[in-house]
Amino acid sequence: MSAGLNLIQPDWPAPKNVRAYISTRTGGMSVGEAFGESGDSSRQHGFASLNLGDHVGDDPKSVVQNRSLFAQACAIAPERIAWLKQVHGVEVAVVDEHEQADNYIGVGQGELTLHEAVCADAATTSQAGVACVIMTADCLPVLLCDAKGTRVAAVHAGWRGLANGVIEEALGHFDSDASVMAYLGPAISQKHFEVGLEVKQQFEAVNSEFADAFKPVGGESVEPKYYCDMYAIARSILNQRGVKQVFGGEFCTFAQDELFFSYRRDGKVSGRMASLIYMDS
Repeated sequence: MSAGLNLIQPDWPAPKNVRAYISTRTGGMSVGEAFGESGDSSRQHGFASLNLGDHVGDDPKSVVQNRSLFAQACAIAPERIAWLKQVHGVEVAVVDEHEQADNYIGVGQGELTLHEAVCADAATTSQAGVACVIMTADCLPVLLCDAKGTRVAAVHAGWRGLANGVIEEALGHFDSDASVMAYLGPAISQKHFEVGLEVKQQFEAVNSEFADAFKPVGGESVEPKYYCDMYAIARSILNQRGVKQVFGGEFCTFAQDELFFSYRRDGKVSGRMASLIYMDS
């Protein structure tokens, strides 16, 4: 199995000391299953092959190997990556003082194992050589940095996080919103993200302008359904806070199955991608 990772590097004018990488599903050690119509086995689902999630039922040894491969490809030591236990909340982990052994310890024949992670849905640091990272499989990853390259953040923004203010909480750790630039990583596109009326109403209760990010689903239905544009909502939140430099937002995790995991497409056997950002020491 190939260990060649196909990472995405954000196309944005970040300071030279800022490093950012987003994993795809290719190049890891996890095993998946092939499926397709009329014997077509070109598509894969499950955890194949670079699953970085330790909570989805994958072989823990494969996850550890994958995280090590990912760290190597990102040119940072595995123990300098602050993995989180995400709960669709708005808590921001501040990792300016990174004293713990993080997520790896050496055991046995040089094997690695996973540590308990901090519960949060965003992480930020002003310390060089420490990586903030979040995992997704349809939710929106948002990477943030300031113009001087003195602080970075990674945000896990599913629809609940967007509605409840996880981006705003992360921005609160920067000195000035106007100095921040953002990159919107791979998420499910509006065309494939169907939600109920209650989701639309929750966003409208926050800001009536968010109604523009919802399109009615055609056809007959007992309850009204809508297609939700998380990219548009995130851009609106950032712009309203004064963040004018917003990049990315061109991928779809659901449609691009050769590149990305998708929980909505594959269900509980879906792996997770990671979006990582750090500053050079």
